[in-house]
Amino acid sequence: MRYSFISGLIAGLIAPLIGTFIVIRRLSLIADALSHVTLGGIAFGVYLSSITSFVINPLVSGIVFSVLGALGIERLRTVYKHYQELAIPIIMSLGIAVGILFLSLANGFNQDLFGYLFGSISAVSSADLTLISVIAVIVIFFIFLLYKEMFLVSFDEEYASVMNISKWIHFLFIIVVALVISASMRIVGILLVSALMTLPVASAMRITSSFKQLMIVSVILGEIAVISGLFLSFHLDISPGGTIVLVSILILLGTILLDRLGVRKNGKESQEV
Repeated sequence: MRYSFISGLIAGLIAPLIGTFIVIRRLSLIADALSHVTLGGIAFGVYLSSITSFVINPLVSGIVFSVLGALGIERLRTVYKHYQELAIPIIMSLGIAVGILFLSLANGFNQDLFGYLFGSISAVSSADLTLISVIAVIVIFFIFLLYKEMFLVSFDEEYASVMNISKWIHFLFIIVVALVISASMRIVGILLVSALMTLPVASAMRITSSFKQLMIVSVILGEIAVISGLFLSFHLDISPGGTIVLVSILILLGTILLDRLGVRKNGKESQEV
């Protein structure tokens, strides 16, 4: 439980942090595509462990597949220059197909696969925590060192292209997204990991007015959702992934309500003036 809680705190930090750039760049579906590719990697790791004496950590195979999927998306975006969005469903379809194939070869679902799909508060090992921590350090350093470039690419990609920074920044960015998905899936689950990257950002957009505020509030809301979700899932003995996402949805509804009340209040004040 201690490993899960620490991992959850890390996921609640890095997922909304990188999710801010994903939402601003209108690339939310990339998270879904890479999560399905990660499922293929997890299933491959489980299958490989079942047929050989060599035991592979499914988290590692998931990371490898996720990074390969990210590189595939970036490559296909250059192939379909005028229809770049096609790269996402192509890679998503490949990920689903590979996942189903290896799941069938591994004789279907087992408890480990179920935990990867929907999250688990008891399956995080010390090795998983170490790997997640390393990924978190990589993500934080990436944002710290390349914040200005990422900001420029997110808000003005044409100008960034003129400055010759768009291609390699996007290349590194999509790999970091793949790493974040792999790090967060142990707690939230593969099928719900994209929600942790987008829902806190969607909530924060309703109550913030600058990009830095958006990043900070997104992380705060993400941590609230993770801590609350883990607490409820532990005491109610239910899946943490679904609980965390439901808490995030409640937070989103609350911020939408606050935003509407604020708009109405401002409207009344303007009418009085």
